[in-house]
Amino acid sequence: MPQSAETVLDYARLFREPEYQEMFARKKAEFECGHPDQKVVQIGEWTKSWEYREKNLARQALSINPVKACQPLGAVFAAAGFEGTLSFVHGSQGCVAYYRSHLSRHFKEPCSAVSSSMTEDAAVFGGLNNMIDGLANAYALYAPKMIAVSTTCMAEVIGDDLQAFITNAKVKGSVPQDFDVPYAHTPAFVGSHVDGYDVMVKGILENFWKDREHVHTDRINIIPGFDGFCVGNIRELKRMLGLMGVKATVLADTSDQFDTPSDGEFRMFAGGTKLEDVRAALNAKATLSLQEYCTRKTLEYVEGKGQQVKAFHYPLGVSATDEFLMEVARLAGKGIPEQLRLERGRLVDAIADSQSYLHGKRYAIFGDPDFVYAMARFVLETGGEPVHCLATNGNKAWEEQMHTLLASSPYGKGCNVWAGKDLWHLRSFLFTEKVDLMIGSSYGKYLERDTGTPLIRLTFPIFDRHHHHRFPIMGYQGGLSVLVKILDRIFETLDAESSETGTTDYAFDLTR
Repeated sequence: MPQSAETVLDYARLFREPEYQEMFARKKAEFECGHPDQKVVQIGEWTKSWEYREKNLARQALSINPVKACQPLGAVFAAAGFEGTLSFVHGSQGCVAYYRSHLSRHFKEPCSAVSSSMTEDAAVFGGLNNMIDGLANAYALYAPKMIAVSTTCMAEVIGDDLQAFITNAKVKGSVPQDFDVPYAHTPAFVGSHVDGYDVMVKGILENFWKDREHVHTDRINIIPGFDGFCVGNIRELKRMLGLMGVKATVLADTSDQFDTPSDGEFRMFAGGTKLEDVRAALNAKATLSLQEYCTRKTLEYVEGKGQQVKAFHYPLGVSATDEFLMEVARLAGKGIPEQLRLERGRLVDAIADSQSYLHGKRYAIFGDPDFVYAMARFVLETGGEPVHCLATNGNKAWEEQMHTLLASSPYGKGCNVWAGKDLWHLRSFLFTEKVDLMIGSSYGKYLERDTGTPLIRLTFPIFDRHHHHRFPIMGYQGGLSVLVKILDRIFETLDAESSETGTTDYAFDLTR
């Protein structure tokens, strides 16, 4: 049916109209040259088998739906956490459009980043001129306080030297000689977004700390890591530190940048760690990372500057939050305030209150290494079984850490750790070793549809739901939020399975 001003249908309804259904059927029959429906069903059923699972696991030359993004995305996210900082990606416009859209689709906020607009000629002759013109334009048009430069595949393949290019651009007058232009080489064909985050934070610290010596103070630094829930988590982190009376600098504070108000004022740069605080952070007593795999190179550099360093695995739940707060208390010489003790007790009480529904539940968890570790640890605290723990960007060291975690609890017996595997592997696991719930990102919705496994969205990216990132999942309060999300999904599934009148509705309980 044609659209009209009186009746405008959303595309989801429009494409169900008879005219469109007929068009789709004709296209399939005349142009797609597909196999007969019976054959498609037959092969589809075979892909659910153990036989196919073994073939799937043997796959080496192909990745299907990997649970990771490329390095420059992490670099752009990290740069957004510093005051007045504009990301400048040395590469093509299309690449930068991907980073901006990926972040804005998750946070529902604009993500500012520019590129050097490299094209075919730059790929042959190098991108120096693009850097000179691009930095000049970015500085003049957007008036940033700092420009953070990262790279894409094109620049890395041809071997562009960022340090030399930036030096030449300053000589040409693109930006003032004393203007801060930290950089990080972020080849998109190796590593993942967590590595890009790491090298960008390290590059920014190097920019402010080079040729300076550490002078001891009692402050501590905290690096949150790449986190889709940064808005809620960083604010919760600051609240807990405030209750403890701890002086801390959050390095890469993205909480305000990805949560700007609608009040008539456009903020290209909102919040972020003040550049003067980044400079002063050299003299901190210690630097703590909330995510080990986001900060390996950064912490190595910081330790070399004379600070104590320690990495955590996304402090979520009871024991992980305990560890983090006790380390902060030790470093700062502070006690744990009564308010945080009460919050801890309330989380423990909530888990106990719902134990009959949580105990023995089987989970598949996918995402970044630190998130998967943290979520598996929390699941174990609730008496659940993290049957499949998958991180495409996980490595052997992460696998060993996961196995140690699982061995520490009777609920971890027989659970699997899958480093380097993708969501098509997870599909095979869900068909052959079924679980009750799946925890991950929006990309899991296709597995939910295919395998019938209920999905709980708790990590980046979340494209098909809104505003989850505004609420914490770290700390005791965050653990309570995660617990509620898990319980809601359990109860929604119970309702769906018991809603048929006169057949299953004897279990359609009002009180649970």
